[in-house]
Amino acid sequence: MIKKLVIVFIAFFAIQSFAQEGTSSPYSFYGIGSLKFKGTVENRSMGGLSIYTDSTHVNLRNPASYGGDDLSIYNNEGRPMTFSVGGGHTSTKLKNASDSDRTSTSTFDYIAISLPLGKLGVGFGLMPYTSVGYKLENYGDDGISTKYKGEGGVNKTYFSAGYQITKDLSFGVDLQYNFGNIEGSTVEYVYNDGDLVQYQTREDNRSDLSGLSYNLGVSYKTKLNKNLELVSGVTFSPKSDLKSKNQRAINTITIDASTEQEFVINTLEVNLQEADLKETDLVIPAKFSFGVGLGQPRKWFVGVESVFQETSKFSNALYASSSAETTYENANTFSFGGFYIPDYNAYRSYLKRVVYRAGFRTEKTGLVINGESINEFGISFGVGLPVGNILSNANLGFEIGKRGTTDKNLIQENFINFQLSLSLNDRWFQKSKYD
Repeated sequence: MIKKLVIVFIAFFAIQSFAQEGTSSPYSFYGIGSLKFKGTVENRSMGGLSIYTDSTHVNLRNPASYGGDDLSIYNNEGRPMTFSVGGGHTSTKLKNASDSDRTSTSTFDYIAISLPLGKLGVGFGLMPYTSVGYKLENYGDDGISTKYKGEGGVNKTYFSAGYQITKDLSFGVDLQYNFGNIEGSTVEYVYNDGDLVQYQTREDNRSDLSGLSYNLGVSYKTKLNKNLELVSGVTFSPKSDLKSKNQRAINTITIDASTEQEFVINTLEVNLQEADLKETDLVIPAKFSFGVGLGQPRKWFVGVESVFQETSKFSNALYASSSAETTYENANTFSFGGFYIPDYNAYRSYLKRVVYRAGFRTEKTGLVINGESINEFGISFGVGLPVGNILSNANLGFEIGKRGTTDKNLIQENFINFQLSLSLNDRWFQKSKYD
């Protein structure tokens, strides 16, 4: 047990040590950033499909997965406790109608622990929820260029509980605490006869975010015949609020033209209290998901899932865009995917015990810029590699896709994601045996 805990935390700190900013997407400029957490590596390798649950993997999107029955392979004794940690690397090509660039990020994605308590199960963990990381420049017709930089994001720590109500039906709830900060700066580069003037103005903004939210989940499994199993899942996250404590400062700066390094000459703190912007409430819209699939336990599974979110109701006075060309619409995601195991019991053939996963997803992010909906598409593949005992595994995932468009002077992102996770299992309670 201790050895496995050590492995988990070594993996966690190794991932963190290589981490850069959580995203380099220009679309993280809007709202509270780009959605970072989209499921475990196992989920994402199946196009984001999260309705399938079992006792050896943590499902972080449906808390009903924590409830369950004893395992027949352990003489009907209790389920194992599970440690899971995941991270990833993303390589992105950014392009518009006339130019292109490349960027990459390496990030920690989640750490989670699941503990079985009979038909009840509990879990807790930490994950980045949204991420901000952008550097943008806008050239105006008046010869003034404006540069934008931002970083930060929202993290989520949670406590979950799930209970198996009947042999086929489980219910669960997540209690989540969201926290983090977002920092952004805007500099207007003013020129005189082609030369940068001596003093420029930079606006700095910072928001410290915190708040509670929760997520409800139901999982239903039933045998249709000896081999075929029907699996379905539903989750619902009600609307919640994040408290945003805000700061704004106006700086007079000088800029080294060769290195673009900025030097602050003086700073004026803006009194946001007068504008009633010192503390604001950020609305996180309600979200609903539903999915259904068919499969043969420990052999194969295929399913579909849809997620809907009322992103059109997203609001925060401080984050309200000064451009009338930025709005929000309701978001939705469709996922299709599954897995195949040639023979999970084939101890003489390692490759036959490997889990092979694949899927695809289409997503309307809810962001609308210049009248264009920002959409996303991805095709994914992955494998689950048995390690140690028969229940532990390492999961590798690979996804290629795109976000955005080059129409109306926007940016298209062509990305390649690589994800890695460890799902380590051990006995929680074990019955003593006497001769």
